[in-house]
Amino acid sequence: MKTYITFCFSLLLLSFSAYAQGDAIAYLQDGSKHYASKNYKEAFQNFNRAIEADPTFAQAYYMRGNAKKAFDDLHGAMKDLNKAIELNSNLADAYFTRGTLKFELQDYYGAIYDFTKAIDLDPSHQQAYYSRGMAKQQIEAYEDAINDCTKLIELNPRNIDAYFLRGLLRIEHGRTEAGCLDLSKAGELGDIKAYEVIREKCNQKCFVREAY
Repeated sequence: MKTYITFCFSLLLLSFSAYAQGDAIAYLQDGSKHYASKNYKEAFQNFNRAIEADPTFAQAYYMRGNAKKAFDDLHGAMKDLNKAIELNSNLADAYFTRGTLKFELQDYYGAIYDFTKAIDLDPSHQQAYYSRGMAKQQIEAYEDAINDCTKLIELNPRNIDAYFLRGLLRIEHGRTEAGCLDLSKAGELGDIKAYEVIREKCNQKCFVREAY
């Protein structure tokens, strides 16, 4: 009889756990829709409900961290992202978003660490390569930053931001011609601002002949 009662209690716990997890997923989905529509208050409330339903739901902490970041609550966002990573150390996007927070706080070495973790977990994470390149630019690790842009261009040959950043980095690193060609490619792909930089940094020693 005791064994039967224990078995029934275990089934009840499993049923309750599955029900709570289902609620948590539903709240997460609703919150994500609100977040995508920039309804951050509604998103935040749904992510709270998801966490209340399942306090071990790493994705809910990650998304609530994003919502807090949208409210400029950087401390609260950092706590939620830390919790998400604690619960699921394979969540590449949590490392990436925490890296963007550290970048905003000018913790460039910490940002590089998190972007690297995101890339290790997801080698196709384009934003992580770009953001790591920007962080490396801040610490004047230009060659490493250029390599990140090059890798990003290999992943996506039409990534305008990668060409633009690599162009700036190459110019800063003394490789003016290659940098100007990258800026030209960024302009060709649609970044009109690239031509402003070209006029400023690439044409200083050029003599333009009249076209015939």
